[in-house]
Amino acid sequence: MRLLIASDAWRPKVNGVVRSLEHMAEEAPRFGAEIVFLTPERFRSFPMPTYPEIRLSLVGQASIARLMEEIAPTHVHIATEGPIGLATRLACAREGRAFTTSYHTRFPEYVAARTRIPEAWSYGALKRFHRAARAMMVSTPSLERELTGRGFGNIMRWTRGVDTTLFRPRKERVMDAASPIFLYVGRVAVEKNLDAFLSLDLPGTKVIVGDGPARGELERRYPQARFLGALAGEDLARVYASADVFVFPSLTDTFGIVLLEALASGLPIAAFPVTGPLDVIGASGCGILDWNLRQAALEALALPKDRCRAYGETFTWHESARQFFSNIEKAHAAM
Repeated sequence: MRLLIASDAWRPKVNGVVRSLEHMAEEAPRFGAEIVFLTPERFRSFPMPTYPEIRLSLVGQASIARLMEEIAPTHVHIATEGPIGLATRLACAREGRAFTTSYHTRFPEYVAARTRIPEAWSYGALKRFHRAARAMMVSTPSLERELTGRGFGNIMRWTRGVDTTLFRPRKERVMDAASPIFLYVGRVAVEKNLDAFLSLDLPGTKVIVGDGPARGELERRYPQARFLGALAGEDLARVYASADVFVFPSLTDTFGIVLLEALASGLPIAAFPVTGPLDVIGASGCGILDWNLRQAALEALALPKDRCRAYGETFTWHESARQFFSNIEKAHAAM
């Protein structure tokens, strides 16, 4: 398999989409696959309005078609619905080439949070985008049920994994802060609902790891919280291991790889009972899911860290990759 993956999300931006695709590339040789990426690195780009950290590529169907001819892939996967994904979809449609897609992000909710565009309009556009795919991959059962109810079809499951060697419990605590430490890791943006966490009356210290357009405002409004900016690798892993509870206030994430990183680090989860946390935590006993987020955060302090670590170890990137490549082969075999 020579797989072309088209993605508008790529380095230096770090998010769940980028990390998932990077791990698929690392695992690819074990499944007899070679991956070639079409990413913003190949094209001119401009900052996305209202979210300049994300850059949108200036790319058309013709240039994608030329690149596809050079790459000569046996399979095509479109990971995002941005300019690169759209141009790749159009090129595939024009050539009669089969492709698969994945649904990573709740763009309708994100767009509605920044504009007056109704969610129904955005979901209609996304349905049209994914309808031509041989299969659309989603990360969780509840997201599959929700999208099926919205009229999406040809859905296949693709779970996620975590590096349990990097993310692990550690004896040393790198943060000099009052305990207990309640941690959030991720984008600092309006759609992450961080006010719901930062406004809580909790003992100890609230810590935010990540960057984004809302950081400046939130730092001004919540001076008692610690904002560490974007971290990666060992620096990030040590912060996870220094915390006591991972608080995940998002109402819109489709999965949340950070949940797995926290669990692998031995952290119990406090979150709302929504898609993502419901699917990841389930009946594991490794988190408290409650519409009262303060109560969830306080009750999570009593959960055993060794239980969280053991559960986190059940999520592997190898299994994620097995599902991913198997889905692509099955989708094409059904042609």
